[in-house]
Amino acid sequence: QVQFVESGGGLVQPGGSLRLSCTASGNTFSFYHMGWYRQVSGKQRELVAGVSTTFNTNYVDSVKGRFGISRDNAKNTVYLQMNNLKPEDTAVYYCNAVPHIAVLTGARFNSWGQGTQVTVSS
Repeated sequence: QVQFVESGGGLVQPGGSLRLSCTASGNTFSFYHMGWYRQVSGKQRELVAGVSTTFNTNYVDSVKGRFGISRDNAKNTVYLQMNNLKPEDTAVYYCNAVPHIAVLTGARFNSWGQGTQVTVSS
């Protein structure tokens, strides 16, 4: 079972930027499409960005043009660059492998990392 460790969250003012990182265990990282999810307390976890094994990307409309997902297979790491952050981006952010990125839904693994808290507030 692949394990994920997320980092890079914090408190930022509206309009600010953060870069999240997620490192996966094992040696199969490059075989999986990867995604970033976020969850607000009391709500369902939402898949907001995906990057394929061939580096194609997809985003939900609410983050399109502001967030950028990328991956470094040599480091088993997926990144989420978040720009022009808004208060509604406040959430705990997680990563996981995704079944596909054409439709942003689902997660491949049942186990999740601890996530990283992003708080956007003035």
